[in-house]
Amino acid sequence: MNSFCSWDGKILILNVLGNPSSKKTCIGKVKGNQLKVSVNAEPIKGQATDFLIQFLAKEFAVKNKDIELVYGLTQLSKQLKIRSPKKWPPVVWEELQKQKML
Repeated sequence: MNSFCSWDGKILILNVLGNPSSKKTCIGKVKGNQLKVSVNAEPIKGQATDFLIQFLAKEFAVKNKDIELVYGLTQLSKQLKIRSPKKWPPVVWEELQKQKML
């Protein structure tokens, strides 16, 4: 994947560079083929990843169960599959428009 996101049918595949223990939870800039996402949660036993999934579920207007962690539970680099997202954060929308995938 040359981008941080791509489609597989109705599933959005998202490569994320996690940034735990941040002052605020937010979607940041693109770093190579990853989207930086900062979370205000400690990286203890996957807690930051769980918090990341909850945050992204709200950002994409899906339920937590609609986000599958492919890899990276305790690593900074993660890949997620988001089933049928209903809305898109601006940086993701812009990338999908650029790729002509929407």
